[in-house]
Amino acid sequence: MTYLGLDLGTSGVKALLIDGDQNVLSEGHGSLTVARPHPMWSEQDPLSWITACEAAIAQVRAAVPAEFSALRGIAVSGQMHGATLLDANDKPLRPAILWNDGRSLAECDELEARADFRGIGGNIVMAGFTAPKLRWVQKNEPEIFSKTRKILLPKDFIKFWLTGEYASEMSDAAGTLWLDVAKRDWSDDLLAATGLTRDHMPRLVEGSEKAGDLRAELATQWGTGPVAVAGGAGDNAATACGLGVVHPGQGFLSLGTSGVLFTVTDTFATNTDSAVHSFCHAVPETWHQMGVILCATDGLAWLSQITGQTPAALSSLVADVSAPSPITFLPYLSGERTPHNAPNATGAFHGLRRDHTLADMVQAVMEGVGFAFADCCTALDACGSLPGSVCVAGGGSQSAVWLKIIASITGLTLDVPDSGVQGAALGAARLAILGTGDATVDDVLMPSKVRQTYTADPTLSDLYSTRLQSFRDAWKD
Repeated sequence: MTYLGLDLGTSGVKALLIDGDQNVLSEGHGSLTVARPHPMWSEQDPLSWITACEAAIAQVRAAVPAEFSALRGIAVSGQMHGATLLDANDKPLRPAILWNDGRSLAECDELEARADFRGIGGNIVMAGFTAPKLRWVQKNEPEIFSKTRKILLPKDFIKFWLTGEYASEMSDAAGTLWLDVAKRDWSDDLLAATGLTRDHMPRLVEGSEKAGDLRAELATQWGTGPVAVAGGAGDNAATACGLGVVHPGQGFLSLGTSGVLFTVTDTFATNTDSAVHSFCHAVPETWHQMGVILCATDGLAWLSQITGQTPAALSSLVADVSAPSPITFLPYLSGERTPHNAPNATGAFHGLRRDHTLADMVQAVMEGVGFAFADCCTALDACGSLPGSVCVAGGGSQSAVWLKIIASITGLTLDVPDSGVQGAALGAARLAILGTGDATVDDVLMPSKVRQTYTADPTLSDLYSTRLQSFRDAWKD
């Protein structure tokens, strides 16, 4: 038997086929583009997600046709918060408004005044979430709003294509701001504040549960037998499943374009004062909290554009660190979430002088991201959910010097997983196994083996503690 994980990102879809022992059999990819017709807008055609899925799946089938025909389960992970509006004939009414779309900033304050989104939904109303997007549509595109019959998250639109059923799961639904996160059910009060009812929502399942069956048309086209489709997960919860981070006290740090510090809890708790995200996990009776920073490796990507050097070339300028950079960098190039909730925040180099080098600037960017993670640690520690040790994911986790910097700034022990496929696509494939009922959570969602561990350098930690306060003072200025 084989199992397929589909991961819908912003720039593409990844397909990953594994066997029952979680050996990777084949991978595929389909590309996506983002439309930005106005400042702060970010949209995609939902039908392009299906085209990208078809391309990725075709690559997997072509590589291992016999193994693919033994397909037993599918699950989808994906970008969160996107608003996909369907009419009475299940056709998209407009391009999907994505997670990084900021047009609904004004609508956030309106919704905060209408209902207890922080207490029930567990989160500050931010422009990136789904609910304010629908309020924007209601105000600015009333004809489209009136024709809307179903609202699906991006990955759930793919699941609708797979099964013909409207279904979501707890981890992604929590990112809409319409979920009662403690009760793991839609909130009538939060829906009403956005002019909606339960009729607009898909039914809810757990991410590890079966959500439907693969449509007969697709099963025939792909040459498979009956295939169960699991609930799946939002991208970060899926990454946690891929890393085996599903029990209270576990966590991971993602050093990707943006940054995430993710911790697992057995109860629903919030810290909205510091913009901590509190969501359901993809497995039953489990929740998670996240500190989110909007610029991690994107800081080096920006500097590479400015200097005309590749990010790899820039990283090579900092072979090791024995003292902090003389420059302080605020990594708020795209605003910030935790702890500031400041979408209009800006980045800056502080203390820059004529005699400073590009290597000083690169190190400052790495340290600025580390200081931002330290702020996330403080916010999560206030909730009592900060673990001492976390595994790491994302492209930046390949940089030994960056991990040394982050460990020394935050005090976290950083465990690098053994080489191999990690992340959301593997998490989705693992959830596909669970969706068939063939195994239990503990059987499938095993922690990754640790290849290397980074701990704080005591000398550096002392030096960084002073610099961290300078970083925070620079933000206040």
